[in-house]
Order: sequence, then C-alpha cells, then structure tokens
Amino acid sequence: MSGARANTLGATRVCPHCKATVLASASVCPGCQHHLRFNPADAQAAAPAGYQAVQIAGTIQHREPDEACEYCVVLSVDNARGDKITRQVVSVGALQPAELHRFNVSIQLLPSRAALPPKRD
Repeated sequence: MSGARANTLGATRVCPHCKATVLASASVCPGCQHHLRFNPADAQAAAPAGYQAVQIAGTIQHREPDEACEYCVVLSVDNARGDKITRQVVSVGALQPAELHRFNVSIQLLPSRAALPPKRD
C-alpha cells in the first residue's frame, strides 16, 4: 500500500470488501465492483471519465483434446526502461480433456488532473 496522501497521483488503499489494493481515487472497486465511497460533490463534479486503453480476450485449450492439463495466468508490468514494476500470479487451475476457459484482460486509464499539483507561473 502506498504511503502517499489520498490526493496524490497513484495513491492506493485496500478495498474493505475483497481486500484488493485499489486506487485511493476509486469510487468503485475494479475487482469486486462494490462501492467504496459516495461523495455528493464528486457526483456533481464533471470529473473526466476514464477510457479502456487495452482489451484482450481469448480462450485457452490444451492441444491434446484427450488429455487434462494445468494452467497458470501471470500478469507482469514493466516500465519504459524494462524495470519490473510488478509480477503476480492471477489464477491457476486445470483443464479437463476437451475443456476450454475464456479470459478477458482490460486496462482502464483514469485521468487524474485533480491529483496533480497546481502549475506555478
């Protein structure tokens, strides 16, 4: 969890419902989709909406239709220099013969102009 103040760009907190680490600015947890806070001032403000920067959907199925197999889904994030920011095992499981699983990965970008420090003249 980030030690930064809640109005700092990239500050995080823990969702009280699912215990996932989420952005402090989030009103809804992206994991469990429970509401985290409601602020009437936020609802009236014309906050910039986020947008979906990446959407990947696919299926996994073993090449051998008569054989079971195991799978491991790993998510890693690197910065522009190639330094590892995070690497996490998201899910593990098994596929029975001829079974397939679908997956969907999306990345939402949320402009945070309010969290940026004001420009000085």
